[in-house]
Amino acid sequence: MTTFETDPTGPGRLFIGGQWREAADGARTEVVDPSRGTVLTTVAAAGPADVDAAVRAAREAFDSGPWSGFSGRERGRVLHRVAELIREEADEIARLESLDVGKPITLAHAVDVTNAANDYEYYAALAHTLDGSTRDTPLNALAYTQRGPLGVVAAITPFNFPLILAGSKIAPALAAGNTVVHKPADETPLSALYMAGLFQRAGVPDGVVNVVTGTGPVAGEALLRHPGVDKIAFTGSTAVGRHAASVAGENLKPVTMELGGNAAHLVFEDADLEKAVGAVIKAFVFNTGQFCMGGPRLLVARPVHATLLKILAEAVPGVPVGDPRLPETVVGPMAGERHLRKVEEYVALARKEGARIVCGGERLGLDGGYYYRPTVIADLSNDSRVIQEEVFGPVLTVQPFDSEDEAIALANSTPYGLAAGVQTGNLARAHRVADRLQAGIVWINEWAMLDPAVPFGGVKESGFGREYGPEALASYTRVKSVVVSLD
Repeated sequence: MTTFETDPTGPGRLFIGGQWREAADGARTEVVDPSRGTVLTTVAAAGPADVDAAVRAAREAFDSGPWSGFSGRERGRVLHRVAELIREEADEIARLESLDVGKPITLAHAVDVTNAANDYEYYAALAHTLDGSTRDTPLNALAYTQRGPLGVVAAITPFNFPLILAGSKIAPALAAGNTVVHKPADETPLSALYMAGLFQRAGVPDGVVNVVTGTGPVAGEALLRHPGVDKIAFTGSTAVGRHAASVAGENLKPVTMELGGNAAHLVFEDADLEKAVGAVIKAFVFNTGQFCMGGPRLLVARPVHATLLKILAEAVPGVPVGDPRLPETVVGPMAGERHLRKVEEYVALARKEGARIVCGGERLGLDGGYYYRPTVIADLSNDSRVIQEEVFGPVLTVQPFDSEDEAIALANSTPYGLAAGVQTGNLARAHRVADRLQAGIVWINEWAMLDPAVPFGGVKESGFGREYGPEALASYTRVKSVVVSLD
């Protein structure tokens, strides 16, 4: 096993056509350790020529058929090997993800690495299930359908879950027989580069997976606009996603867009408050609040509103915040200075609007890193930007409601619709409310229960299309109909 620091040929360079190479113009960009604010390393910064080389390598690999020509069962065997290698190298992959993103090492192991391995294992099992069907028609003909790959997929992923969100795209794309050009986030490229070498060792043919690191405005834009790309799979902010969807629309390319979120977490008076509090805290501090399916808006039935606020005021300051390398840490740093400043600006706005800061509300000075104390805010009006917009940090706003209808109206009042949660002891209410919430996934009496078999995705400004499940696999295929005359 090699590490990022000791491999002289791989990580830090672009991975194109099975070869490690520098950017054509020699450009490089810094990767920062968010727990200390110091430079970890540099990686190649791809330009349009590098992106073109990567797309051409992917196209050649697709057209020549060393992957799309495999049977689904053969592709499944290779993807199973990818999952095995992720588990075998879990320590190193978790270390890289923790260094790069600032994730607590314990969570990087238990959540990121585990889920990534599960992704490839799940789609390995589904790879040989792609088939067509015969269709009964009044025609004097045999009509049947075939389902095949699209071609070259551009996978563009964000900074908050680099390993998982890459796997949620690359695994189903490969299972369906596509080739991929992966552009990871500017700030967090390390696990993507490590995985490139791992794919090669698992038996993925050269050119089938290519990785181009660099900036969004240069490498990302070149990949979006490249005529050789057949599908765009994007996760990121709604603003950038809107642009990506517009470019895809201009070129009539299919897209999957998993965008911003601002989920509501509803606590009814019949909920088990002890269990609910654990889910509420988990929902807004997990991954330092940098979680598009996090629960930053807490809506509480008025009879238990004051009680729940009191419990949160006592419990939240006790959540362990600190060095992500320590196994006891639950909340690490923000991913970068600009993300930290964004959170500070929203909390300052809340203060200006007369909100009550129940706890937190300030930076945590620690080792020069980008830390922010988990923060609970009360007494904001629903039209506040702090409630209506995506803060994307460890900040929870708390609002009371007086009826089920009001709770649902408040929950649905933002432009987003990615996730939602309900805490209740009433089974009928759980189903009734879940049905009315405008969200791609709803959790009952827990938060962030995710599995590759369960699809997720957004409505409204949270995007369209689905990741995970057989739905994701189908989105990386196209259907062809064949009609054979029997005259």
